Amino acid sequence: MHRRIALGALAATLLSGTALEASAAEYFDRIASFPITANLPKDADPKKGTVAEILSASEDGKLLVYTDSPGEAIGFIDITDPAKPAAGGHLKVGGEPTSVKVVGGRAFVAVNTSESFTKPSGKLVMVDLARKSIAAECALPGQPDSVAAHGEVLAVAIENERDEKLNDGALPQMPAGSVVIGALKGDALDCAALKTVTMTGLATVAGEDPEPEFVDINEAGKVVVTLQENNHIAVIDGRTGQVEAHFSAGAVDLKTIDTKKDGKIALTGSMNGVPREPDGVHWIDNNRFVTANEGDWKGGTRGFTIFNKDGSVAYESGPSLEHEIVALGHYPEKRDKKGVEIEGVEVGRFGSDTLLFVGSERASVVGVYRDTGAAPELVQVLPTGIGPEGLLAIPSRHLFVATSETDLRGDGGVAPHVMIYERKERAAPAYPTIRSAKSADGLPIAWGALSGLAAAKTQAGQLYAVTDSFYTAAPRILTIDATRKPAAITGEILVTRSGAAAEKLDLEGIAVASDGGFWLASEGNLEKGMKNLLLKVDSKGAIQEEITLPSSLEEGAKNYGYEGVTVTGSGADETVWLAVQREWADDGKGFVKLLAYTPATKSWGAVRYPLDKAEAGWIGLSEITAAGDRVIIIERDNQIADKAQVKKLYAVSLADMKPAPLGSDLPVVKKTALRDLLPDLKAPKGYVLDKVEGFTIDAAGDAYIVTDNDGVDNSSGETQFVKLGKM
Repeated sequence: MHRRIALGALAATLLSGTALEASAAEYFDRIASFPITANLPKDADPKKGTVAEILSASEDGKLLVYTDSPGEAIGFIDITDPAKPAAGGHLKVGGEPTSVKVVGGRAFVAVNTSESFTKPSGKLVMVDLARKSIAAECALPGQPDSVAAHGEVLAVAIENERDEKLNDGALPQMPAGSVVIGALKGDALDCAALKTVTMTGLATVAGEDPEPEFVDINEAGKVVVTLQENNHIAVIDGRTGQVEAHFSAGAVDLKTIDTKKDGKIALTGSMNGVPREPDGVHWIDNNRFVTANEGDWKGGTRGFTIFNKDGSVAYESGPSLEHEIVALGHYPEKRDKKGVEIEGVEVGRFGSDTLLFVGSERASVVGVYRDTGAAPELVQVLPTGIGPEGLLAIPSRHLFVATSETDLRGDGGVAPHVMIYERKERAAPAYPTIRSAKSADGLPIAWGALSGLAAAKTQAGQLYAVTDSFYTAAPRILTIDATRKPAAITGEILVTRSGAAAEKLDLEGIAVASDGGFWLASEGNLEKGMKNLLLKVDSKGAIQEEITLPSSLEEGAKNYGYEGVTVTGSGADETVWLAVQREWADDGKGFVKLLAYTPATKSWGAVRYPLDKAEAGWIGLSEITAAGDRVIIIERDNQIADKAQVKKLYAVSLADMKPAPLGSDLPVVKKTALRDLLPDLKAPKGYVLDKVEGFTIDAAGDAYIVTDNDGVDNSSGETQFVKLGKM
């Protein structure tokens, strides 16, 4: 197999970490996010999950229809004004909807009504969009997974999915799946004329048990169907039901990938002969189609493939998109086997450009590629909600829409969202706001979970960040060039102890030391046997000194410890200040400590800082930064999206920072509101991110904040790096 990997001119420039000259081109930017919870009935059980999985749009592109499997319903979103999506309500469909396609005035909804894995059943529900009511139903011969329609042809993939808990999910598991085709007359369908196309005997992998996953139809009425677990693809004539071609999806050798869940992203692994096991599929034209190679049983090649309709490979992405995702800080390190899991694909004709949209389920991004007829060109990468599933291009309105299917409300997290993007001429896309350059090995510097920020003393725009406990095997100091747009991570320093990567650290704060090294704050965690540590490291990251809390204070130190560090004074008057996130055992409710360590005398003191009151969850500190005659502190709640209320910068005068000895009556400092960060966090038109954790002011007096993406663990992976300007 001839294997080509190309990113295109823009992507190559981005990966090099060099600045882009402003030249107008057409890009997508997010213009709105719609929380699915806004569409639930008033009496909906808040404990019951909800999702937006697959979606379609009315022919005028003003109404979105999406599937909500847990709710056994489809939902409607009015996007007459796409920047202000409005709730359109729910409609129960009598089972779990798995897919939807709008034709004319009807939505065709594939609904799973299966009693069990061994007794699958389903139906095709036709919904009158004007009345938002069920107009008719057709019985299906099993559990449907995908529905497509184009011209006069409708097709449904009948998966009859396997039980992954039975025999380790091995095939075969009967009954076998199939494909159902039907003839459309406008938006009318004759149920009695539906044909079942047998798919058995095609694949070399469990050919007796085909599991059709996804279908799409081209202008010529040809149906392409992926048999995911069988690692097979078939092309069917949508009018006659004849299987015109079928072939193995093949395998790929992967190199320079991360293969271990070990607390670090190391692009040094490889996997050979990995079956593609494609999920989503979409025709590009009448002769080519693109597959999303998610894998579900034994495969998953972390990329996508363009096939010719005869089964030959026109292009194989390999790990190129995954590398771009690493550079954007979206790589999910805990997904060692299937990496970013490319699950969905969409194709749309925007003006003279045919664009491919490639969705990563685990990285929560969509790669946008321009079709060239050969190797596609990566144009940009869009951030989505957690677990993007449905991808929809609406070229007539210059829009693209992505759903998310992960509901984390039960754990205090975010609800699923539908995100809307508009394509127009711009100097550059709004996202990413920060990315990494290539390291010496030609691969992107891996990063995520950015916490504290600090600034070089003399060079404007040179910043430093630390990665937190998500990357326990590789605690690092990252160098950032904030003069670039997007900001660029240009270097990395491993924090070491006795020559090896320092273990049991949760780096949350960083400050530049007078000798060119750094002060680092490592947050304690009693459950993990980690102490709160103040670390002095040299310019190469080697720990020179580990400073623990006095024993009297350590006994009362709970989790939620050190969150920021800064330095005031010099020489004998040098003081290292540490912000404690939340109340400890000896604190009064609503107060936290700002600890003061004097290196010259190795003595400790503290003041008390008054917290805002929390309406929900808790409020604590995330950063402390010395700035002239004051320190600036990030105070935030632990709430996300529409529940977020407190994401603020406060200032405390240095004249008020008079530490008293530990154990004595600590003075309470006075704080002054400096900036509400909620408008800054709402500006990207997504949901408000929870963890704004880093703040600094550079040598030119410009202020910056950064959010912590939790290493893409129960997070979309989105990082917002924002220049606030002069403070």
